[in-house]
Amino acid sequence: MTRLRKIRTALALASACAAIVAFPSQAGATADQVRQPTDAQTAAAAASCSTGYVCFWTGLDYTGSKCTWLDGDPDWYSGSIRCSWAANGTPARSVYNAGTSTRWTGVAYYAGANYVSRVGCTPQGRGGNFTQPRALRSHRWISTSCG
Repeated sequence: MTRLRKIRTALALASACAAIVAFPSQAGATADQVRQPTDAQTAAAAASCSTGYVCFWTGLDYTGSKCTWLDGDPDWYSGSIRCSWAANGTPARSVYNAGTSTRWTGVAYYAGANYVSRVGCTPQGRGGNFTQPRALRSHRWISTSCG
């Protein structure tokens, strides 16, 4: 792969990841497009998402029903941990990554089973609202940058 092609691929991936979970410091995300959790809400999410886990909620600002995982899961509908609301078609609206591993730096999530159709990534110790509700089906810990 040429250097220019690698750069273009990296930029496209970074752009896609940045569009999934909007943080207050992101350029282009305005208050009317996405309402970000307050510091207190993020602290509460960190407290309710056990250390080492990744948590997804049905509501904005870490509210509603929650599904949590310590490990990656190739199929939320029929894996070892089943997320009932996802299997019923309810999309995720927020995510918090409470991972602490020195090996894994983020969690990537996918629209399809078996890690197909990546739609985003959240670094350790971060979380937020999805810019659009996301129907998710699998996730895995990654050792590369989320972008």
